[in-house]
Amino acid sequence: MTARRSLAEGLAQQLLNDILEGRYLTNVPLPSETDLAESTGVSRLTVREAIKELASKDVVRVEQGRGTFVNPPTSWSVLDPVLLIARSAHHTDRLALPRQLIEARRVVEVAVAELAAERRTHADLEEMQRQLDLMRTTASTSDVRGFVAADIAFHQRVLDAAGNNFITALFDPLSRIMQLTRHQTSAHAPVRAHAIEHHQLILHAVRRGSSTKAGRAMRNHMDQTEKDMDTYVLDPGASILAIRAGDDDLPQRRRAGSSGARTS
Repeated sequence: MTARRSLAEGLAQQLLNDILEGRYLTNVPLPSETDLAESTGVSRLTVREAIKELASKDVVRVEQGRGTFVNPPTSWSVLDPVLLIARSAHHTDRLALPRQLIEARRVVEVAVAELAAERRTHADLEEMQRQLDLMRTTASTSDVRGFVAADIAFHQRVLDAAGNNFITALFDPLSRIMQLTRHQTSAHAPVRAHAIEHHQLILHAVRRGSSTKAGRAMRNHMDQTEKDMDTYVLDPGASILAIRAGDDDLPQRRRAGSSGARTS
């Protein structure tokens, strides 16, 4: 990454955080490129690249001859985790978008579990069992970060076992958003217990090679996840709404030792 590109990304994060904090208001123009360059100590070209990055996520729009305006949160990209959080905070029902995420997961992951039951290998089953064991270990020590990593890795291995690159490509943008929502719900011991129970049932069905039971187990898991979200994610000051662009503690996607879906 070039130095200017790095500066542009940093400035884009700074501007986004300023927008989230209300410094720049919806449908109000940002300061000019010259003013932003002077106030931030970067070049106008760097400012231009930062604005272009925000525009690509529909956070701002550039109107020729008028300036750069902040778009309403409802227009922002839903696949960026920080923007999803911001949109949730602006919504009357702040769990509306997380619920839509669960709906999307239900559509994709139920079918993925069915395919995995038909195509899984011995190595897939061993890795799923290993991640489930890690979930149990980390749950017993209240290691939420470790628990979420194992949870994500389990689902990734189910996805890999399905062996469909198109499904993998469709599911990939949801991964970091899933990690953020999992960190909040998995902070609660009953949620971790529910997850372990449902992952065991999914693994049992996949191991037996029953696509029908695997799909049903995954659907039940999604239903339980939604119930847990409604039960435990109620605090308006919860950490998921306090995350800022550029936070270093947003975990990167873990692929459970796999570089992608196999072809079957």
